Amino acid sequence: MGLPRMLTIGALSDAYRAGTTTPVAVMEAVIERMAAWPDPAVWISRFDDDALRRAARDLMAAGGPGPDRPLWGIPFAVKDNIDVAGLETTAACPAFAYRPACDSTVVARLRAAGAIPVGKTNLDQFATGLNGTRSPYGAPRSVFSADHVSGGSSSGSAVAVGAGIVPFSLGTDTAGSGRVPAAFNNLVGVKPTKGMLSTMGLVPACRSLDCISVFAATAAEADMVRAIATAPDAADAYSRKSADVTLPAAGLKVGVPVGAEREFFGDTANADLFEAAIERMRGLGCTIVEIDFAPFREAANLLYAGPWVAERMAAVENFHRKHAADMDPIVRKIVESAEGVSAVDAFRGQYALAAFRQKTRAAWDAADILLLPTTPLFPTVAAMKADPIGLNSKLGRYTNFVNLLDCAGIAVPAGFRPDGLPFGITLIGPAFSDAALAVWGDRLHKAAAGGMGLDRDADLAAMPAPVGPMVERISIAVVGAHLSGMPLNHQLTDEGGVLVKRCRTAGDYRLYALPGTVPPKPGLIHAPGFDGPGLEVEVWALPAAAFGRFVAAIPAPLGIGKISLEDGSAVSGFLCEAHAVQGAPEITPLGGWRAYCASA
Repeated sequence: MGLPRMLTIGALSDAYRAGTTTPVAVMEAVIERMAAWPDPAVWISRFDDDALRRAARDLMAAGGPGPDRPLWGIPFAVKDNIDVAGLETTAACPAFAYRPACDSTVVARLRAAGAIPVGKTNLDQFATGLNGTRSPYGAPRSVFSADHVSGGSSSGSAVAVGAGIVPFSLGTDTAGSGRVPAAFNNLVGVKPTKGMLSTMGLVPACRSLDCISVFAATAAEADMVRAIATAPDAADAYSRKSADVTLPAAGLKVGVPVGAEREFFGDTANADLFEAAIERMRGLGCTIVEIDFAPFREAANLLYAGPWVAERMAAVENFHRKHAADMDPIVRKIVESAEGVSAVDAFRGQYALAAFRQKTRAAWDAADILLLPTTPLFPTVAAMKADPIGLNSKLGRYTNFVNLLDCAGIAVPAGFRPDGLPFGITLIGPAFSDAALAVWGDRLHKAAAGGMGLDRDADLAAMPAPVGPMVERISIAVVGAHLSGMPLNHQLTDEGGVLVKRCRTAGDYRLYALPGTVPPKPGLIHAPGFDGPGLEVEVWALPAAAFGRFVAAIPAPLGIGKISLEDGSAVSGFLCEAHAVQGAPEITPLGGWRAYCASA
């Protein structure tokens, strides 16, 4: 199988199930892509080629994909401030390096789901920066320009996905490090609610604010990884039990800054694209509400101009005492600014944050979520090095407040500038609205139609949507006219249905083209003892009330029963009464209704 330019979890999983490729073959492709990518600054360390091949072979020897291993055979990259057993953790500071005895909690969960870590990616040292230039290992560039920054601090993690080397990666986010690089590389970046993902095995930047983040090509895949990695962790003092916060499925109220607060520092291209994103939200049926952004902006200023900078010193105090000279000069300057912060200042900062939080309540009373530019401008590496602190501060104008105010966020692509560089927006919601935000982020991403990563022409419409909060949803397998792109698919989407996955039935099913049906429909029959190829189905998730309405409208001879899938699981789905297929042409050898329609 020739792999696509952008690797995705869905495409690889489908290929594994179909038997057209293997984890070993995919790992060979990943090795080739790592070697071919022209920017050596992406990686700090990685497993050697033989170790990667061995990991893929060991995975296959332990069994194939299944419901308990949803990431089976999926390679991923890890920011080098997160522990991966077998590789050093450097936080982009060679003098700080250590070799962990075990994986971080999140990496361990992803490995248990079948994913394979391939290496550790570059970052702004000690995760201090939003630009990606503060590392002795070099400054990764945007996948679209060798002159422009990649964004940081999770620089290498974003480039590894944007370049099509791996399907997803882990970053971190304290001030925007899981969002800014997503914008600069045409990716989705999920910044989970604080405490949702364990930070055990993470080198802290600001421990009370840090989040492990996810980069992926689509909102569905980024949120899938987020959900798999989510779990309470008694060993992490900041861990919290997750709880789904829902958002309206339609008629969403979206807050945007009033005109005077839409600051782009003279970058008219980004300003125009943000206005276009607002119009897209309107086109999705949302109500746009102008809000006072000032209290959010003032809260954001506390992160570096307030006492929270002292938390960065707390993270590296012992190392700084002995190795200050080994630190990046800009990072050292920022960390050392904490030396004049007192306990009194810390309390005053807490009081100020509480006051700003109170002032933001008017915005949250008026809007369900916020729509913001991820960054106001897109600097070159040269410009960033000429003004490393000032420009970095501008990059964080719309990101720095999010963890301070305990919000969830998802950054998604929002089009391209006239100079060919990408622009991104971020949707911000209340804590634990992560899954619901992913649904709206996916809609906005698809409406922008700018592809994913380097592949600007990718067919986003064909990509599954996030499921959203799995509250009172019921799965249903469809086999014919309700498939994506087919005449009756709207009956699912009109009811708020979302595509969960594409897969095949078990081998003991047969498919017939039912005569005289309008629009044309197939009939799926369970045939115990039959050994066929398995038939193409799509699994959709419908709200419980919608499921009842949908089933009630199904005409005879079709009905709903339990269908066994190729992975051994069972799901409700369309089955046909046996008498209705007497004399009907059997189309089982074609593998599914879509193939039959194409042949006809």
